[in-house]
Amino acid sequence: MTWSIQSKGSIQVQTHRKIALEEHFMMPGFEEYSNSFLSFIDPATQKELAQRLNDFDELRLDEMDRAAIDLVVLSQSGPGVQAEPDGQAAIAKARANNDFLAERIARHPERYAGFAMLPMHDPLEAARELERCVAQMGFKGSLVNGHTLGRYYESRDYDPFWARMQELDVPMYLHPAYPWRPLHALEGMPVLTGASWGWGVETASHALRLLFGGVFDRFPGLKVILGHMGEFLPFQRWRLDSRFAAYPFGIELERQPSQYIGSNLVITTSGVCSHPTLLGAVGEIGADAVMFSVDYPYESTEAAAAFIDSAPLPPDQLEAICHGNAARLLKL
Repeated sequence: MTWSIQSKGSIQVQTHRKIALEEHFMMPGFEEYSNSFLSFIDPATQKELAQRLNDFDELRLDEMDRAAIDLVVLSQSGPGVQAEPDGQAAIAKARANNDFLAERIARHPERYAGFAMLPMHDPLEAARELERCVAQMGFKGSLVNGHTLGRYYESRDYDPFWARMQELDVPMYLHPAYPWRPLHALEGMPVLTGASWGWGVETASHALRLLFGGVFDRFPGLKVILGHMGEFLPFQRWRLDSRFAAYPFGIELERQPSQYIGSNLVITTSGVCSHPTLLGAVGEIGADAVMFSVDYPYESTEAAAAFIDSAPLPPDQLEAICHGNAARLLKL
């Protein structure tokens, strides 16, 4: 690993090489899916976001260079085809989106990799598209924007998909989405329904459905990535064990719930630039289960890089979080 030394006042900061995994783009024609949250942003910011989401050759690469980000794994901005009501249209649009991304990666293959968009409406079609993207185009896994029309993925109907994913040995990034039905506790509070709170609750709940639904027992090789410092879950491990022991509701797991968080469920730092939170996550699940990310362009690349470069962790742990863990998981 290489780095440079930068002085900030009396403090010297090591600038670490980085890989980032939650970095978005927008294929033309997919904007309508994202209006569910972009419409709440002021027009000037919307314009700037659109410029950054549509750029592959200038702005993004410049920010990567300044932040010492060697490579980003690109994914279509949410919710994408997870919100498409027509299953056949979702299959065609996912394929078109993945082809579009592959063409952009080919322009800068040393700087970009890809996560596939998947039509999870049909587990077999999703498995086929994942295999096509990984085997034919070199994608590093998938990014799925939560549930598909209220359908979660722990049921045995999805086992053919999980089996194919395990065979391919690639991760899924489980990205936030709005819940299928609004949470009653958040009604009348739009400030809480999206990225500030509700998305995290939704995504953590989805991940727990996979865990308690036995997906990781049936397919122990799976790796599911959660952003935003794990959507709260690293900090609930003890509580999950304690209350599951008291109220199992007939569910049997091969391990304690906490043991899946940090092994099958791994996390990125995207959108949470807090040293105490990072130290807590490392303390709970270990540095090998944590990876750097930005959440471009919705968060600041500069802020994310400054946060991780100045993190009060040993050099070997910072190397793993910034670069090594992602390189190992994605087989770079």
